[in-house]
Amino acid sequence: MPPIDQFRQNIARVQTLLGTYSALEPQITAALDLSDILRATLVLSVSAFDHLVHEVVRTGMLEVYAGTRLETPSFRRFDVSIDSVRRATSSGNNLDWFDAEVRARHAFQTFQRPDRVADAIRLISSVEMWPVIAQSIGATPEDVRRQLDLIVTRRNQIAHEADMDPAFPGTRWPIAEADVGDAISFLSLVGETLVTVT
Repeated sequence: MPPIDQFRQNIARVQTLLGTYSALEPQITAALDLSDILRATLVLSVSAFDHLVHEVVRTGMLEVYAGTRLETPSFRRFDVSIDSVRRATSSGNNLDWFDAEVRARHAFQTFQRPDRVADAIRLISSVEMWPVIAQSIGATPEDVRRQLDLIVTRRNQIAHEADMDPAFPGTRWPIAEADVGDAISFLSLVGETLVTVT
């Protein structure tokens, strides 16, 4: 499945989850807190974006290696293991070894923060990504980068800090449905645009 199609499916899943919150919230008393649905939705929306970047870069690198996409300076500096070199020399034109190598090298990396996304895209494209995306969506590069950074920071509060507010022990940071909806819309727009400009 092309990366953009998987991204659209992933975004549709988080929109369904947000819709579930919207449908349940007016029917529930204050005794039941549904805010964790919003937290899960935000985490999954960033995950969808991260996965998109991983897949766009992986498939793009396979295209570069196969000679159907222009090589970039970053691609030429991509390290491969000796084990992969051995598999490559014994596999003929089979690209499975390179696919496995890219997956292994990127498996523990996140492509969420603006600089990390740009570094990843440089493996497959020489385009100045943030200015081009910003122009396409009618914003400044600084605003796009700042908005993405804020969303990822909020995601990290949830995923790595249990969304706890250190100023008020035992309480979680507040989260609003509208903010989560805005984050999903922004990530969807940036993801769609990223695919068209790379």
